[in-house]
Amino acid sequence: MDEMPDLTRLSHAEKDELICRLWPLQFELAKLMARVTELENRLTKNSRNSSKPPGTDGLAKPAPKSSRVVSGLKQGGQPGHKGTTLERTATPDEVIIHPLPETCDECGEALDQTVVTVLPDCRQVFDIPLPTFRVTEHLVAQGRCTCGKVHRGTFPASVIGPTQYGAGVKALVVHLTQHQMMPVERTAGLINDLYRLPISTGTVMGMINEAAKVLAPTVARIADGITLSVAAGADETGMRVAGKLHWLHTLATTISTWMGVHPKRGREAIEEFAFIPRFAGILGHDGWMPYRYYTTCQHALCNAHHVRELRAIAEASKDAWPQQMINMLYRANAEVDAATGRCLPQKRIDALRTQYRRILTVGESLNPPAPSSGRRGRTRQSDATNLLARLREYEDDVLRFTFNPDAPFTNNIAEQAVRMCKVKQKVSGCFRTFKGAAAFCTIRSYLATLHKQNFNLYHSLVQALQGSVPQPRFG
Repeated sequence: MDEMPDLTRLSHAEKDELICRLWPLQFELAKLMARVTELENRLTKNSRNSSKPPGTDGLAKPAPKSSRVVSGLKQGGQPGHKGTTLERTATPDEVIIHPLPETCDECGEALDQTVVTVLPDCRQVFDIPLPTFRVTEHLVAQGRCTCGKVHRGTFPASVIGPTQYGAGVKALVVHLTQHQMMPVERTAGLINDLYRLPISTGTVMGMINEAAKVLAPTVARIADGITLSVAAGADETGMRVAGKLHWLHTLATTISTWMGVHPKRGREAIEEFAFIPRFAGILGHDGWMPYRYYTTCQHALCNAHHVRELRAIAEASKDAWPQQMINMLYRANAEVDAATGRCLPQKRIDALRTQYRRILTVGESLNPPAPSSGRRGRTRQSDATNLLARLREYEDDVLRFTFNPDAPFTNNIAEQAVRMCKVKQKVSGCFRTFKGAAAFCTIRSYLATLHKQNFNLYHSLVQALQGSVPQPRFG
């Protein structure tokens, strides 16, 4: 039909026929409008209002927008905060006394350099000496007993070749590549530039693999300690290994981090690692369904994810309920943080739950589920409808932080653990072998745990590569 006919000239029968022809089109129009809305909402999504990584923002990167609430405090360090100002030392390594000028600039007479007073005012310069390396040569003695038997000393067990690199060099290589995320080739180049110590990329990889082997037993104990903790966060992210997609899995607490790599993302990997099936505390995560299979633990959903989704819906729909939910969640978290022992009175917990449900009811009235399409499978729903259904179904997991002081508000502790792995891939590219990826996970687990517990990472690596691995707290 090219154009609408003049309805005033149609008979009732013709009007009925026209209605019958146009009636199916309204359903097609509704589907097309829903599709247009979906595509428009997809275009507005970015790293600030969704789980999309910042690298996907391109030139349309959104302006930063902090979610922090204004505290009312002045900017900068607060009273009582210990600063990091460079302070004078009472034991300088070198003292230079700058002499008087040779002649007086007033009368031109020569000044007596032997009769001077050194002023108490001083200025100190802190600098780094030119780096160098030391070569230690090992020799063994030989002697003859009175009975005639010849005896000789033995080399230390760690000295196995005519020439080799020491623990300090190995620790520096591991620190640069696995904690500072430098590529292997650039690490070798830096050591050569600083110390004039030639080292190949193959040797660098050998040092990394040696460190992973030494640290593996300690990392296994770290994982076991996490399974016994009160609360932990779980997350997973994709990583390229030998040109194929693999998955980095992590479990993290406030004092420990464990990471592992696996070709699979779901339950097959979780079962093979076998840590989450043994975990009986509170598991924080982003709502990914394979975690829900495990019922020996309680679940706490990440509200940072909810806030991002709510922000995207608010920007797309201009409705008030998403921002009201964001404000309610942030306000509840602030109250929990301020409460003694992070425990709110039961009356306040009930009031927050009532407010939570009231906001959901408003959102559900504005975003009713789409009617069944008549096809097999679930009917496609809008982002708002899906989020509302999740917030309704898993209410206890969303609000667990309000009534369980051990439950986290977000899963940031696990997301922070995987963030550096993405940095590693961005700077160094993918892992060429599964062995290299597994070594990275082992070493990162150890270093991230020690970093949380305020160990000196370089010195700890030196000790570990000398045969005495510093042990962190495991629980």
